[in-house]
Order: sequence, then structure tokens, then C-alpha cells
Amino acid sequence: MPAYSDDRSAEIASGLRAVPAGSPVSEVARRLLDLFTSGSIAPGARLPPERHLSATLEVGRSAVREALAALEILGIVDVRPGSGTYLRGTASELLPQTLRWGLLIGERNTAELLELRSGLEIFVARLAAQRVDASALERLRESVTRMRDGVDDLAAFARADRDFHLALAEAVGNDVIVDQLDVVRSLLRVYADRAVHDTDAARIAVSEHADVLAAIERHDADAAASAMAIHMATASARLSDA
Repeated sequence: MPAYSDDRSAEIASGLRAVPAGSPVSEVARRLLDLFTSGSIAPGARLPPERHLSATLEVGRSAVREALAALEILGIVDVRPGSGTYLRGTASELLPQTLRWGLLIGERNTAELLELRSGLEIFVARLAAQRVDASALERLRESVTRMRDGVDDLAAFARADRDFHLALAEAVGNDVIVDQLDVVRSLLRVYADRAVHDTDAARIAVSEHADVLAAIERHDADAAASAMAIHMATASARLSDA
């Protein structure tokens, strides 16, 4: 993390202009991103206060606040209560995150995100059945065991559930897939946070994960994909009701 530089709020604000009517949160975020990736703002630079950005961009402070919150989730800025908001990386470090930005600050449709996640998870299950090694299998088994033990402790259950899907994705050995699944899961947690809320649903999820694991242990790609499709259908239905 770079040391924070001297305050350049006025200079940063001068690089912005009013946002047209429409989707202010998306547009505020895009304007800030354009500025950050121009190379004219050094890592660690403190951004103008919300009220200054609001006046410069001619939008409400809530739009600025939401845009900054979105950028913080992606690690683009660092919001420090009582101190201010700071740019984290250089232009070259920020540019590769374009896909993440587009997913987060564009128009969000929960149904489309669920569809994307389902497709990715099913694909991952198929690949994992073909590529999984002994170490990854042990992680998957351990996660299912923790899920089973956590049906009466839903916070622990949720952690084990996330660990299972992460271990499954990492078993594939494709960092791009891991990254994109992380983006989609993050968006669904932020905008449709709907964890398992009762023990009956938890038991169903345990059974579904166990079916995925059993297929992967047999290296049966078709069965693994089918089992994950069943799990994604129930998980997506729960999120759609959020």
C-alpha cells in the first residue's frame, strides 16, 4: 500500500465535470475511473470530500457515496473514516480490473447474475471432476463435513459453503474462472444477500454439495455438472426471492 500523498483535492476535482441526468451512480463511478486510469493521479492521492465531488459533478451526495462504495469493494479506493478516500493503485495496476468495474457499476440485474453464476459453477464442477487432485479433494470433503456440522450454526455453515465453492474453483487451476466467480458472488452478496436461514434449507444444501463431491470423487464430469445444476437451481431460487 503506497504512502498517502499530499492533498490534491482541488486538482482532482478540476479533472471532473457535471454528470448528465440518467444513472448518476454509474456515471460518477465511470468519471472517477476515467480520471484514475488517465495516469494523472498518483497512488495514495486523497480524493475531494463527498460534498466537493457532489458539487463538481452536480449530483446528490448519495450518488457519490454509492459510487465510492462500489469502487472500495473492488479495491480501487481506500475509504478511511475520519481521514478521507484515497486512490490505491497506479493506472497500470487499475486497468486490468475493467471487467470487474463493468460488472459492478453497470445496470445490475440479479436474475442475470444468478444465470451467470450458475453457468460458471456448472462448468467448474465439470472441469473439477476431470482435474481435481488429492489435496483439492480433501479440501472439498472437509468443507462438506463442516457444512454438515454447521446446520445449527448458520454463520459457520455459510463459511463452509463459500469454502467449498472456492476450493472447487481453485481445483480447476484457472485463475480467470476463480476471479470471475469471486466477482459474481461478491455482487450477489452486496445486492441480494440471502444466506440459508433455516436448518431444513441447510440440510438440503449439504445433500446437494455431497452429491457434487461424490461425482467429483468418481471423476464423473457429467454427473458433477448435473449435481451442480440441481444445487444452483435451488440456490438461485432462494436468492431470487430475496
